[in-house]
Amino acid sequence: MKFSKSDFRHIKWSLLVFMLALGAGYLMIAASKNFIVQAQREQVDAKRRLDEARSRFATADEDHANRQTYALGYDSLLKRNVIGDDQRLDWIEGLDKIYKRDHVLGLMDFTYVIAPQHPYTLAPPLDSGSFEPNRSGMTLQFDLLHEEQLITFFDTLRTDINGLFILDHCALERSASLPDADDNGVGQQIKAQCTGGWLTLKNRNAK
Repeated sequence: MKFSKSDFRHIKWSLLVFMLALGAGYLMIAASKNFIVQAQREQVDAKRRLDEARSRFATADEDHANRQTYALGYDSLLKRNVIGDDQRLDWIEGLDKIYKRDHVLGLMDFTYVIAPQHPYTLAPPLDSGSFEPNRSGMTLQFDLLHEEQLITFFDTLRTDINGLFILDHCALERSASLPDADDNGVGQQIKAQCTGGWLTLKNRNAK
């Protein structure tokens, strides 16, 4: 079949409508693809939020179970900041306050170093549940006049600083006597070096 110019005059409007319909169809297909892609993204995002909500719920449920099982011990550790992140700044501030408290510690002088935190294996091994034990090791060096000052220091540390400090051991060595030492050795200075660490418990499922 052949079309002449006169025939085109009769079909031009139909052709225009067809082209418009074709263009509208293409736009609808493109819009549908974009809609599907956006819907898939929203589905992925919704699944991620659901997984996060489930994780938070599981963590809260475990915390509740821990509270029910170890209510008194859990609350005590929580108040002492043993559960959660390490409280390095609190430890430093607490040790500095002890250092300046001459009326408690007498003439004792000490220096200390707190090491970075690392995972810790309890001895003897204990089931820590959903909590991961961590420890920040600490070494201390003391200059003191008698052993009682060392005991006073660690008693003060445990009562005045929030946290759980585990003392490993101390080594004591007598140094040269002070100028006012008598025949009985009164005034003799003692050097001590102690090692231990701050224990913290962190929920393995906490974000």
